[in-house]
Amino acid sequence: MSKYILVIDQGTTSSRVIIYDRRGNSIFKAQKELAQIYPKPGYVEFDADIIYEDVVKLMHQALKEVNIDLKDIVGCGVTNQRETTVLWDKTTGKPIYNAICWQSVQSDSICTDLKNKGYEKVINEKTGLIINPYFSASKIKWILDNVSGAKELMDQGNLSFGTIDSWLIYRLTGKHVTDYTNASRTLLFNIHTLSWDKELLDIFGVSESILPALVSSNETIGMITEERIKKYGDFEICAIAGDQQASLIGHTCLYEGDLKITYGTGSFMLLNTGRTPHKSNNGLLTTVAYKIGDTVAYALEGSVFCAGAAFKYIRDNLEIVKSFDDENFMPTDSNGVIFVPSLTGLGAPYWSSEAKGAILGMTRGTSKHDIAFATILGVAYLNYDVLLSMKDDTKIDVDLISVDGGASTNSILMQAESDITKTNISAISTSEATSLGICYLVSLNKGIVKSFEEIKERYKRTKLYKPKDTNYSVSYDKWKKACRLVMEYDEE
Repeated sequence: MSKYILVIDQGTTSSRVIIYDRRGNSIFKAQKELAQIYPKPGYVEFDADIIYEDVVKLMHQALKEVNIDLKDIVGCGVTNQRETTVLWDKTTGKPIYNAICWQSVQSDSICTDLKNKGYEKVINEKTGLIINPYFSASKIKWILDNVSGAKELMDQGNLSFGTIDSWLIYRLTGKHVTDYTNASRTLLFNIHTLSWDKELLDIFGVSESILPALVSSNETIGMITEERIKKYGDFEICAIAGDQQASLIGHTCLYEGDLKITYGTGSFMLLNTGRTPHKSNNGLLTTVAYKIGDTVAYALEGSVFCAGAAFKYIRDNLEIVKSFDDENFMPTDSNGVIFVPSLTGLGAPYWSSEAKGAILGMTRGTSKHDIAFATILGVAYLNYDVLLSMKDDTKIDVDLISVDGGASTNSILMQAESDITKTNISAISTSEATSLGICYLVSLNKGIVKSFEEIKERYKRTKLYKPKDTNYSVSYDKWKKACRLVMEYDEE
C-alpha cells in the first residue's frame, strides 16, 4: 500500500517541496528562496522558467534524499501563490513575458479605466471580487497591451494563460488546467455558474482559447512526464488549491462557520460560508473555498495588510523589542496608547490604501512596553474589524478561530485576540497548514481518508485560548475613533 504524499508549495518568497506520510506527518522538506524582479516602481515579477526549475530541483532533492521506498509515493499535489499570472506560447511552451506577481500594480491604470467605464457592479456581482490590480485579469490585459505579438498569438489560438499552479502542472504533465479556487481569483470566473464568463472575458479583451480547463481541487490531472522526476518512479498530480484555500483545508475548516487566520506579513482570515456565496457589504472578497468531487463550498476572505510586519517594524525600525517572544510583551495593557499599524494602508472594512500608521495617546510616562502592547492590540483589533464584517455579511456565529503562522506563536497576542473577539482561539500544531491542506486533498483522492470527518479527526492543536473578561484601556470605540482619525489625516 502506497504510504507517502508529495506536495509542491510554490509561494511568493520561496518554493518548497514537502513529503508527508499517510497520517499527515511531515517527514521531509526542501526549500529555496525565490528572487523577485522589479523592472519599475510598483512592478513585481518573476522569471517563470526559474520558478519551474526550482520546483523540479526541489522535487529531485526530496526524492533523492528522503529515506523511503520511492515506489510508495501515492501522488502529488500543488498549492500556489494566487493571482500571479503567466502567459506562454503554446507552440514553444515558453513564457512571452515574466510572471506578474499578485503584489504588482503595473495594471493599475487598466483597473482605473474599467472603474470609470462603470464595470464595478457587474464584475463584483459575478466574481465576488473588486476591480483591483491584485487579480489576474488586468495583468493578462497588461501583457496583451504591452508585449509585442501577444495579441496576435492569442488571435491565432497559440497563447495560454495560467496562474502558477497551471504553469507548473503544464510543465510537469503537459496538461493545461486549473482548479476552481484559483479560477475564482482571476476576475474572469463566475462564482455562481462555476464557469468562465463570456461577458467578463469581453470586458478584459481575453479570448477563452487561452484559459485552462477547470478541475476539482482533488481531481486526478495526469502522470508527471518530467524525466528528472520520472527516474524515481511514476506518480500523478491529483490535487490543486490556491494557498489560502489550501490553508483553510489544512485547518480542517470544511464546514459552514469554520474560520481560520494565517498570520504572516499580513493576516488572512477566511470563513467557510458553506454552499452559498455571500455578497459582502463591507468590502470582503467572496471566493470558492473548495470544490471536492461534486461538493462546492464558498468563503469570505478579509486581509489585514500589516500583522507580522507591525511587529517587525517595532523590532527593526523602533528597536523597542528584540524578538517576538512573549517576554518582550509581558505588560497586560498599553496604558491608553493606541497603535494603528496602517503602515501599508488599511484593508477591510476601511479600504484606505494611502492611510499612514499612527501612535496615539502617548504621555511622558509612556514606555516602550506600552507601545509593544499597543501593537498587540492594534493587530487584534484589525482582525476583530474583519471578523465583525464577516458576521455582518453572513449572520454566521463563529465559536472557534483556528490560527497558524509566525505571530500565532505569541501567547499574549493570541490571548488578546480571544479577549477582544470573545471567541476561543485554537493554535494548530503545524506551521505548514497550506501544504497539509493539499496532503488532505491527495488523501481524499486516493481513498486514504474517506470523509471530511476523518480529516477533522486529524486536527491537532498546541494550545486553546479562552476569552477572559479583560477591560483594556483602549476600548473598541477608541480604536474605531483612532482609525477614523488616521483616514481623515490621509484625506487632508
